[in-house]
Amino acid sequence: MDESLDAFGNHVVQLGIHQPHERLVVSAECEVDVRSQELPRRATSWERVAAHIAGLRGALVADVLPFTASSRIVAVDDHRALLADLAHSAFLPNRPIAEACAALSTLIFEGFVFDPSFTEVSTPLDEVIASRRGVCQDFAHLAVGAARSLGLAARYVSGYIETDPPPGEPKVVGADASHAWCSVWIPDHGWLDIDPTNGIVAPDRHVTVGWGRDYADVAPVRGVVIGPASTQELTVSVDVARV
Repeated sequence: MDESLDAFGNHVVQLGIHQPHERLVVSAECEVDVRSQELPRRATSWERVAAHIAGLRGALVADVLPFTASSRIVAVDDHRALLADLAHSAFLPNRPIAEACAALSTLIFEGFVFDPSFTEVSTPLDEVIASRRGVCQDFAHLAVGAARSLGLAARYVSGYIETDPPPGEPKVVGADASHAWCSVWIPDHGWLDIDPTNGIVAPDRHVTVGWGRDYADVAPVRGVVIGPASTQELTVSVDVARV
């Protein structure tokens, strides 16, 4: 088993099993400290942020510019007009960047239907926009693409979210799930998280595992299994609990 950091600074564990086996279980348990994010103190317009990024020089270039361009799933160059049209509904002229990001999160939350049966994580953005439905990965990709279409830096964040059970019912162990959201870079502030699946900004119930340009960079588990595809089954169980 090897451990390393990827190009974005994410912790990666790689392993290989070369013996025949019927079952592979990947189990992890950790205790994390999650804190609320602060909103930017300066009401800088999103246009000024985009202009700042366009002229960016120095050490921040490697940390910011990779998140401004097209990527494997967030193909901004192929759908720039469509994404920009969506983005401009939230990014109004001279609107402060944090306010615009919050508006984008609300726009996707209110305008799209969460439908686990409709898409896969690699569904093209134009199909998501046309159908107005998808899952958290789709909505995160959509927010990332909308921000990038305006010259902003946005990254895809993979992690977990603490959920509440229905009123009067106990929380089911393992009922939580992996989650995805978007983070937008703001000068003199850093990265601001928005969760378009839930319509919130600067969330405090989210546990970040990693980030990248899109899902392809930070899939929770990936690999190759040799054997009949018809007999392969993947199940995931997640439990997020306060201690």
